Amino acid sequence: MNKFELISKAEYDKVVTEEFRAENGVLNYQPYSHLQTPKRATKGSAGYDFFSPISFKLYPGQTIKVPTCMTCSLNRGNVLMLFPRSSYGFKYRMQLDNTVGIVDQDYYNNESNEGHIFIKITNDSKSGKTLEVNAGVPFAQGIILAYAITDDDDVVATRTGGIGSTSNN
Repeated sequence: MNKFELISKAEYDKVVTEEFRAENGVLNYQPYSHLQTPKRATKGSAGYDFFSPISFKLYPGQTIKVPTCMTCSLNRGNVLMLFPRSSYGFKYRMQLDNTVGIVDQDYYNNESNEGHIFIKITNDSKSGKTLEVNAGVPFAQGIILAYAITDDDDVVATRTGGIGSTSNN
């Protein structure tokens, strides 16, 4: 079943301790009870808006890793692709550091972090604009798509960890 879910309260408490720090550009964060799962804005929207659990400020050239506090259970043969919300990309040149985030079906509920989705962004403004995002405001979007594999695909490996766990990179 394709479904967004909150991370556990234990994972949230760990993230608060490790990730929600002022030196990372974080101004404040939402309590667990205020977190929202991604939602489409309209019936015609392809993307599910991810709401920032933190308020942050990025000056041109600065980067932040945003713990979304979300996981996504995906049907076999589906992938979640992450992008900046168009308005932030257009106004501030907000960019995902990996260009497009790819969340594989087997990332969900993995051993290392429950499948917690992180989105790393950079304010790439060429006109000196400071990017400010308030907690509870949509800042990124995810689109669930079907994908195909080749007829001769013979992979048997199983994911055992989080980001970067399927290779040495």
